[in-house]
Amino acid sequence: MAYIQLKTAIPGPKGALMLERRAAATPKGLAKSTEVVVEKAEGALVWDVDGNQLLDFAGGIGMINVGHRPETVVNAIKDQLDKYIHTCSLVTTFEPYIELAEMLNRLTPGDFPKKTLLANTGTEAVENAIMLAKYYTKRPAIICFEGAYHGRSMLTLSLTSKYSLFKKGFGSFVSDIYRLPVPNLYRTPAGMTEEQYLNWCISNLEHAFIAQVDPEAVAAFIIEPVLGEGGFIQMPAPFIQKIRELCDKYGIVMIADEIQSGSGRTGKLFAIEHTGVVPDMMTIAKSMGAGMPVSAVVGKAEIMDCTHLGGVGGTYGGSPVAAVAAIEALKILSTPEFLAQATHVGALIKTTLDAWKEKYALVGDVRGIGAMCLVEFVKDKTTKEPDIELAMEVLKDAVQHGIILIRAGLYSNCIRLLPPIVMNDDQLHEGLAVLEAAIQRAHAKRSK
Repeated sequence: MAYIQLKTAIPGPKGALMLERRAAATPKGLAKSTEVVVEKAEGALVWDVDGNQLLDFAGGIGMINVGHRPETVVNAIKDQLDKYIHTCSLVTTFEPYIELAEMLNRLTPGDFPKKTLLANTGTEAVENAIMLAKYYTKRPAIICFEGAYHGRSMLTLSLTSKYSLFKKGFGSFVSDIYRLPVPNLYRTPAGMTEEQYLNWCISNLEHAFIAQVDPEAVAAFIIEPVLGEGGFIQMPAPFIQKIRELCDKYGIVMIADEIQSGSGRTGKLFAIEHTGVVPDMMTIAKSMGAGMPVSAVVGKAEIMDCTHLGGVGGTYGGSPVAAVAAIEALKILSTPEFLAQATHVGALIKTTLDAWKEKYALVGDVRGIGAMCLVEFVKDKTTKEPDIELAMEVLKDAVQHGIILIRAGLYSNCIRLLPPIVMNDDQLHEGLAVLEAAIQRAHAKRSK
């Protein structure tokens, strides 16, 4: 059975009209990775307005780990809509907020007392985590990392890398932010072994306290255990362990941004669990809500309780409709069966991608952990020069043949694979075959 069923080009006639309306009604700066115009979605499948049936390998940028419209989530939303939609957690108390907070306090790493603040977006979660860390430590500085993505508010954009795409024209940015390199082992500098490069990056963490900022002025380190927009670069365990050591030594708050790498994507509920390190605070969003706008800051109770009354909160934070969706999603995400499926999906994808790396000169690297996988395209395997145009060409070709994809990487020369973890093996094989065919066509064109 073929899951991809195409009736028209993408976009078809109805889709083209919708895209014209979008262009007329919304800002030019509002990007779109594909020209797919959605009519409905279920599981790992998406139907567009022209009747085309596609496989979703983007998952709304990693938001649909449990699949589109899981029955228990949909039913919980419907039940909540029949009771009440909004009263505001700053005005009244409602059980979905409390139940979700209790669940996150229980599921996140660390055996210390915890509390949870709910918000709507990943950006808001990071913003609140930084504010709390600054308030708690009474310090101004934050250390973040190259390639990181933490959001698009002025504070979180200041933390975010990838200048030309996200930051150009929006300065000036927030001060007292210091950025350090992440060990991207694929791009180990010439003349160094991977081990030497990793050790250099680790030593650079402490060197920053000599060259850049007084450790007594640093409120927080914020890390993505696996860089998302930065190209699925997994921070090695010794690197994260050194950050934990420095935080303990200098009284710095360690924040793990698990917005894209969490929610079971890597085969653990949270990616940092692969390292054995426990952060002081975590930010969680995306797939926790199964497509609904909800996010969380979970942290040590003493940090979460540090502000004056009224120091945190927002009108829509912990919306009861979004909260019940997250509760049901987490019931799925936290099961051993679901986490095992994430590992299985990732192993299947990675085995396929490893073969491509050996087969195609334009595939420079493939990497990932669990079901968080990526292909990096280069012009030359020796120089590793990023091939941005090729990545876009392959993506557009693959979309035309029925799979939804998005790019990633500091140079935007990577295609990331974030399929719903409920995707079955036949769907995975079919989608990967479409992507490989697009790579083959691009390879053949350049081999003439």
